[in-house]
Amino acid sequence: MNAKDLRIVFMGTPEFAVPSLQALVDGGYQVVAVVTTPDKPAGRGQQLRKSDVKVAAEALGLPILQPEKLRDPQFVEAMEALKPDLGIVIAFRMLPEVIWAMPRLGTFNLHASLLPQYRGAAPINWAIINGEQETGVTTFLLNHEIDKGAIVGQQREPIDPEDTIGTLYDRLMHKGPALVLETVEALAAGAVTPIEQQHIDESTLKPAPKIFKEDCRINWAQAGVSIVNFVRGLSPYPAAWSGLWRGDEECSSAKIFRTRFVAATHQEEPGTIRTDNRNRLEVACNDGWIAIEELQIAGKKRMATHDLLLGFRDIDTMRFA
Repeated sequence: MNAKDLRIVFMGTPEFAVPSLQALVDGGYQVVAVVTTPDKPAGRGQQLRKSDVKVAAEALGLPILQPEKLRDPQFVEAMEALKPDLGIVIAFRMLPEVIWAMPRLGTFNLHASLLPQYRGAAPINWAIINGEQETGVTTFLLNHEIDKGAIVGQQREPIDPEDTIGTLYDRLMHKGPALVLETVEALAAGAVTPIEQQHIDESTLKPAPKIFKEDCRINWAQAGVSIVNFVRGLSPYPAAWSGLWRGDEECSSAKIFRTRFVAATHQEEPGTIRTDNRNRLEVACNDGWIAIEELQIAGKKRMATHDLLLGFRDIDTMRFA
């Protein structure tokens, strides 16, 4: 079957999914509907905010479905009425079988890792945090288990030493569309034999669970390279952070966005601060010092260390923990 004749239902929510949706439309593929999350209150005024995918779908003039519940009979009926040949999911909710099994050719997902490694909600973050030198994108057919369906295609992407979640996210977001179109063409032509993720030793796999605020707290007793990777994997969002203590009292906190490791032998407690109060702010770790180059003290704006030290003269009386 000609891939351009397939009736495609596209499902996604964040910015990461938008370039792939745009590529499908620009490529002349038949996207018969876009499924995304309901508008949600956001910001100080709690005004309803549309998902990035909805904004893009409206601009492209595509029909939009926003079900509260994916098992809702009305939504299921609406999907059946579309007579989909293929479903595509990118950064969306977990689908029930009644939805992912409905399209004639099934439903595939674009995942931002080289599966089976880094199954889960935050694969890009964890690849950087764990110091990987390579990642990529994978398309796989949905089944009953999260991120365990048969693999259709993959493309690799190197992780540079200076990459953060921000830079790598952007590269993978724009790498994904080519693999999505390649997968659509292959499935339409019946020219692919998906690789099952079976008989894998689970102990060899690294997970990528959702990251919460407390997960982002820096452990200064770790090795310096691990701390730098941790900061990179969370910068700029949700951001690694640490409490600022004066004596036995936590008096503030700081988000940390850019660091550098200086190997050294010392006798200082992890979290000890040393600074020249002008340009240099360093924190003791297990095997040296972490030079902080960009941070945000609670209640202040994000800034370079030099700019912070101009107006924060007593930071040398504190410690990080």
